[in-house]
Amino acid sequence: MQTVLIVLLIAVIVLVSKSVKTVPQQRAWVVERFGKFDRTLEPGLRFIMPFIDLVSAKHDLREVPLDVPSQICITRDNTQLQVDGILYFQVTDAKLATYGASNYIMAITQLAQTTLRSVVGKLELDKTFEERDMINHAVVSALDQAAQNWGVKVLRYEIKDLTPPKEILHAMQAQITAEREKRALIAASEGRKQEQINIAEGQREAAIAKSEGEKISQINQAQGEAAATLAKAEANASAIRQIAAAIESQGGLQAVNLKVAEQYVSALSGIAKTSNTIVVPQNLADVSGLVAAATSVLKATPPKA
Repeated sequence: MQTVLIVLLIAVIVLVSKSVKTVPQQRAWVVERFGKFDRTLEPGLRFIMPFIDLVSAKHDLREVPLDVPSQICITRDNTQLQVDGILYFQVTDAKLATYGASNYIMAITQLAQTTLRSVVGKLELDKTFEERDMINHAVVSALDQAAQNWGVKVLRYEIKDLTPPKEILHAMQAQITAEREKRALIAASEGRKQEQINIAEGQREAAIAKSEGEKISQINQAQGEAAATLAKAEANASAIRQIAAAIESQGGLQAVNLKVAEQYVSALSGIAKTSNTIVVPQNLADVSGLVAAATSVLKATPPKA
């Protein structure tokens, strides 16, 4: 009796362990009943019928990175190019992932390689380095369309390396070096051109500034000379007015006659000292005639009373 109870207890434990399932988060389990799809178990505590239901597949619903093996692709200009990349996908339908393909991972990998060869074959070698984003987008579009029947969503594809043959690498390096030298020469010539332009601009501005300075200097000099001439004329006019006023005053004419006579005699004396030719009046003894000759002009027009 005890043996039967023990056997029954063991049977109950086995049945409970077979019937109770704990599905982890972001997982999906496919259950078959008598070999036919029955349902998908979502995360949490789930129950199945022992010996009738069977968990046939367990899928991870998280994003999965898949390394796509390196392969040789032929470009449009018949150049071999070694390409490898990485693919990111996610299982969205556990039923299709189980029954849509026998091995959806292998299917995705093979399709990614064939699509990549097709896309690279449409591009020239130089374009493959420039159009990496376009290549990635084309691979993702082709894979995502095909993977819908496999219950898989292809999220993105990234090229890791593009490796041309060594000969092509050397030629590309030489081309890059030549291009850089060309840009350096162009930059140097542009610098010399700008230098000459700057020098010419500086000389032109200096010449303009110099001419402006000379112009202002000449204007200032002319204005100074005009002011000096005007001041001199005004001084002479003032002196003449003062002399005229002195002549018109009492005894002024006699003083002028005396001054003129003195200057006349002094002028004759200066001529005798500085020249071999001496100009003298006819009668040196007639001093009164000498003075009269010197003042004859003033006497001819006496001032009005």
